[in-house]
Amino acid sequence: MRKPIAVALIALLAGGCMVGPDYVRPPVDAPAAWRLDEKDVRDLANTAWWEQFGDPVLNDLVAVALRENKDLLIASARVDEFAGRYGFVRSGLFPQVGASYEARRQRDVAAVVVGAGGGEVYNTYTAALNASWEIDLWGRIRRQTEAARAQLLASEDARRGVIMSLVGSAAGGYINLRDLDRQLEIARATAKARGESYEIFKLRYEGGIISLLELSQNRSQYEEALATIPVFEKAIAQQENGLSVLLGQNPGPIARGKTIDELLLPGIPAGLPSELLTRRPDIREAEQKLIAANAQIGAAKAQYFPTISLTGLFGFSSTSLNNLFDSQSRVWQYGGGITMPIFTAGAIAGQVEAAEAGQQQALFAYQKAIQQGFREVNDALVDQDRTREQLEAQKRQVAALQQYADTARLRYENGYTSFIEVLDAERSLFNAQLQYTQSQQVQFQAMINLYKAIGGGWEVVADKMTRAGDAE
Repeated sequence: MRKPIAVALIALLAGGCMVGPDYVRPPVDAPAAWRLDEKDVRDLANTAWWEQFGDPVLNDLVAVALRENKDLLIASARVDEFAGRYGFVRSGLFPQVGASYEARRQRDVAAVVVGAGGGEVYNTYTAALNASWEIDLWGRIRRQTEAARAQLLASEDARRGVIMSLVGSAAGGYINLRDLDRQLEIARATAKARGESYEIFKLRYEGGIISLLELSQNRSQYEEALATIPVFEKAIAQQENGLSVLLGQNPGPIARGKTIDELLLPGIPAGLPSELLTRRPDIREAEQKLIAANAQIGAAKAQYFPTISLTGLFGFSSTSLNNLFDSQSRVWQYGGGITMPIFTAGAIAGQVEAAEAGQQQALFAYQKAIQQGFREVNDALVDQDRTREQLEAQKRQVAALQQYADTARLRYENGYTSFIEVLDAERSLFNAQLQYTQSQQVQFQAMINLYKAIGGGWEVVADKMTRAGDAE
């Protein structure tokens, strides 16, 4: 009869109440729809969207980044750290059992005092199992375990956030590199054409056909194009270095695939504002931190209540090693203790106050993360939509300026206008070509930002790629 009663008593003590508030997800004021209603949306948020660019080189760069990026490796190690902390805190819910063995040789001091010729020297051998268990009657350890588990999940969501940012940065960095390549190509082609024109103008000047003013104007146009080349070359080298480090490699050249004109624009992913709470890892991370902070309140409040501990020992002790495990050498003890704070000079109250303030900070951080998520999606939708309109207008502008430049040079060759008109037309065309290429990069980046902002199952696809190297 005693055994079932003891088991029931232990179960009752272990399953006691937990002080402190239980977590309830705060209400979220989510808009019904995005500010910009895109009609051509598709369910692409669960796919490897970077493959939609149609460039195998870009796909390889993303794969390398997911395996080798140092920030991601740090985030993965941090997950392991929090997993260890969770295991450590959770162990407090269970009895702690240990074993000890001791061999000792000693001289009895009492015998020295009583006797006249010195004390007795003898050996002592002890082997024992000991156990201790803090009964979590008020839920302090369970609240700490709840907090540790939430922190572990938050670290995993933080790692997923690094993955999302990493994929976006790798794709965006490559697109920017191809944009700079195209601008350098335009600058070199323009410089070559203007250089050929300058050589002709020098011959004309030497032949007395044109004035020094016209020659100087032509040369200034040529030097202008030459001056832009090292600017783009420097930017390309720096972009390659940055992208190399992003890939977890030393600075160096980056392989090229399709040109920016050949890259395909990914489709617009579908998603509702209400889905953002579960699709974005940064919002999930903020909520897990809120759960952890909420649990810490209960852990702090539990310190007001008594702590109940059980201890026990069973083993053998003997002055002879041969007789150590005899029944007469058996020793045991068990007991329990209760400790309770009486006066702490506000120490516990201060911890409770700090925990409650931490919970408020985590709550506001969670609400801010949600609002920031809504903003980023809306910004990306507006960005890609308006940039698309801008790009179409710039394309028409480049065509018009090309016609203007051709006509101005023809008019100049036939003596109908001065070279200033040609200078203005070709300078405007050069700037418009560069701006058009830059807008292409902006449109691609806006779509990348949209996939990052809206989240989705594609992060799971990318996460599997981070473990591909481990599986090989």
